[in-house]
Amino acid sequence: MAKESMKAREVKRAKTVAKYAEKRKALKEAGDYQALQKLPKNASPIRMHNRCKLTGRPKGYMRTFGLSRVTFREMANQGLIPGVRKASW
Repeated sequence: MAKESMKAREVKRAKTVAKYAEKRKALKEAGDYQALQKLPKNASPIRMHNRCKLTGRPKGYMRTFGLSRVTFREMANQGLIPGVRKASW
């Protein structure tokens, strides 16, 4: 389980990215790199990191489900994810 502060930091980054998205796009098209430098660092989408929605685990993230591999496996075995079943051959 990730610390709550780490999860909160990622949420805050996502809000900052959304807030400055239009401004960043306009400045990039204009080629005004000096003004881009003055924007907050966390306004850049490259600084965001995918985390599991339930546990906050940063590694082993599955984009299609928004979960880490560990959480995904637990939920799939319990039948909590529709359309997913264990492979057997």
